[in-house]
Amino acid sequence: MQRTVFVFLSIQYLSIVSGCELLGKFNMPSLFEQGDIMIGGIFPVFNKEVSSTYTFESEPPGVNCAVFDLRAFRWTQAMIFAVAEINNDPAFLPNISLGYRILNSCSSPTNTLRAALTLASRPQGIKATACSPITSVIAEAGSSQSLAVAGTLGPFQVPIVSYFSTCACLSDRTKYPTFFRTIPSDYFQAKALAALVKHFGWQWIGAIQSDNDYGRNAILAFKHEVEKLGVCIAFVGSVLRTYTRDKILEAVEMIKQSTVKVILAFAPEGDFSPLMKEVVKQNITGIQWLGSEAWITAPQPSTPEIYTAFGGALGFVMQKMAIPKLKHFLTSISPYTDPHAPFVKEFWQIMVGCTPVLPGVHADTEDTTKRCTGNETLMNSEHVFFNVTELRVTYNVYKAVYAIAHALHQLVFCQPVGAKTVNPCVNLSEIQPKEVSNSLQKVNFINQFGDKVFFDENGNPPASYEIINWQMTNGKVQHVTLGNFTSAANGDYKLSIEEEKVVWRTGKMVPTSVCSNVCPAGTRKAQIKGKPICCFDCVPCAEGTIANLTGAADCTPCPKEYWSNDRKDECIPRTIEFLKYHEPMGIALTLVSLLGASLSLVTMVVFINYRETPVIKASNFELSSFLLFSLFLCFLCPLTFIGMPTVWTCMLRHTAFGVTFALCISCVLGKTIVVVTAFKATFPGNKVAGQFGHAQQRIIVCSCTLIQIVTCVLWLTLNPPYPHMLFTYSNNMIVLECNTGSEFAFYAVLGYIGILAIICLILAFMARKLPDNFNEAKLITFSLLIFCAVWITFIPAYVSSPGKFTVAVEIFAILSSAFGLLICIFAPKCYIIFLKPEKNTKKHVMGKSIK
Repeated sequence: MQRTVFVFLSIQYLSIVSGCELLGKFNMPSLFEQGDIMIGGIFPVFNKEVSSTYTFESEPPGVNCAVFDLRAFRWTQAMIFAVAEINNDPAFLPNISLGYRILNSCSSPTNTLRAALTLASRPQGIKATACSPITSVIAEAGSSQSLAVAGTLGPFQVPIVSYFSTCACLSDRTKYPTFFRTIPSDYFQAKALAALVKHFGWQWIGAIQSDNDYGRNAILAFKHEVEKLGVCIAFVGSVLRTYTRDKILEAVEMIKQSTVKVILAFAPEGDFSPLMKEVVKQNITGIQWLGSEAWITAPQPSTPEIYTAFGGALGFVMQKMAIPKLKHFLTSISPYTDPHAPFVKEFWQIMVGCTPVLPGVHADTEDTTKRCTGNETLMNSEHVFFNVTELRVTYNVYKAVYAIAHALHQLVFCQPVGAKTVNPCVNLSEIQPKEVSNSLQKVNFINQFGDKVFFDENGNPPASYEIINWQMTNGKVQHVTLGNFTSAANGDYKLSIEEEKVVWRTGKMVPTSVCSNVCPAGTRKAQIKGKPICCFDCVPCAEGTIANLTGAADCTPCPKEYWSNDRKDECIPRTIEFLKYHEPMGIALTLVSLLGASLSLVTMVVFINYRETPVIKASNFELSSFLLFSLFLCFLCPLTFIGMPTVWTCMLRHTAFGVTFALCISCVLGKTIVVVTAFKATFPGNKVAGQFGHAQQRIIVCSCTLIQIVTCVLWLTLNPPYPHMLFTYSNNMIVLECNTGSEFAFYAVLGYIGILAIICLILAFMARKLPDNFNEAKLITFSLLIFCAVWITFIPAYVSSPGKFTVAVEIFAILSSAFGLLICIFAPKCYIIFLKPEKNTKKHVMGKSIK
């Protein structure tokens, strides 16, 4: 509401265009010099003084504009000096003089508004038929104050050139189309500070902001930059020179409670000073401070007392520059030159230490300070005020005046400074502020110091900073330059710093500031609920995943053929498991398999040698030989199951198993049919035995085996078995097995063998009443019972066995069933041949049937 009232008043004041009617005035002293073209200036020559006593805790402390600021006073003198230089330079505005009117803002947006409105009106005491308009204004130091000026004078197209306002919000050309500045925006300073934070690896920092536009916007810009880098802001405390001590203590308590070791302070020296004093008072040390340009080189906090807590502070400032001729101008300042000039008396009192006695000026009777003799001089003063070799803000003021002068020259003479002088192309009385603003946007020159001056589309100068480090030398705080930062329009930047020369608050080593330590290899970050992303726990990687770098956000799964080691920082090849020949189980099964094959061969040799004996003749020598041969193959079949599975071994093992066992059971089926027909032949008139001779037996064996062979050929053609890696049994192991390819074909082969076995069992059971001395049917029945029992139990064991034991179970079933057939059918015959030869006679073999 207050700003609206002032804007309304400004409209009334600026009505001088139509009637120049003065409706009121503010009593504001000013440094003034009349000129053909006037430039306004607003500077915080006096600062607010906060009283320490007040009646109620809820009341704000008393505030008055009483603290004289030497640095701001030098800014005013730099403006006056630059105007004088331009007026004395024939290359600039020939036959045209620049004038100025400089007011005090007291570092207050409200006072700044008063000053802006005062500049918009004609100064009192100037006799002229027309108002002397202000074509442009150099203002202000604080961003909040510049916002007040730009918001008030901007709608009237009055150009404002700031020398120390850095808020990025002022770059909004839609709101502030006539605002320019000779100091880079905080947008670039935020990038510079973020680059510094990244350079030193700080991830957990605190922030202190001035509770105004400058501080709030700067911290927002900084947060936006560092969040891209994964940096977290632990807290944001606020300070202001008008804050009560309780509010300052709240910010101090934030610092004490936090674990951060790096804190950024974006605040002017006046706002930040109360907190600095409180930090020193409470002896809060071990913090690495980062400072904005507003306080990092300011003289007020640069004291040995403040250094105890803030020593080693780092920050960015504008590039320094020297103005050699300015020193003589400054040392020639005297209250006796113009006794009525404001601000000079206060300056003299500080510099000389006495109050000047001025003619025509009423002396304060209550003033007890020493009176000056009139012989005092500043010529030999060594005060830092007169050091013009490292100027920063002062140089910005100087550049602002020259930028306006170049814009005016271009506007008045329609050609740049330095061109052949011609007559003005514009009548001075017709110059409008909007034209000056448009001309300022086109300013582009190199000044006498080799510094290029121009403004981008948002009214900002090129961004270039120096890195400052607080160091103590001979008992004095020094602002040592250790590097620089430059930023290009495309967003690229270059940061360089002499890191080895930095004096750190925490000692010689670069301080670390993290909420959580970097997670070691083998672990990943796990976000802690309710805390910033920089605060996390380190959780070990799950089985099968690794993190081979520190600080991993996620664990990386290992490839299928690999598994994580115990430390979870490396993927190691999984152990490939299959039944090997050289392992104990493989050796045992191989030996048993070879033993069974050997026994089959030995039995066959015995049968060949004793083929003419009654026992061999009675057991059908031809079918027995086929059966022994098939058993020999069955015993060799497990050897294809041992060793690394390949395409060929996988196809061979299942088909060989199916065909050999089909041949084996077909032989048993033939023997069973022979026995059954022999049994039926004992009945009178039955001629079945005579119809089932050797030819029929061979047909039975071949046809039954051929069916299995056809099945296996179809299996291998359509969907053959193949080697397959199985990862499910164990985390650190790959089971290499033979996939059957077609489950249907696999169970069809097994089922066919089972059908043959059941048919044999039924037929053998039917012939169980043959003579007892040599009952082949009983032997076949018993062997087939063992065979069926083995393969019935094989199915659940096969399904439930893990890894290589699945193969072992299958081999065991093959060997068990083969041994069952070999022993049950052929062991009794060998027993008679070798141990009971007296029973190897036709009479004994046919004994019971004769009865």
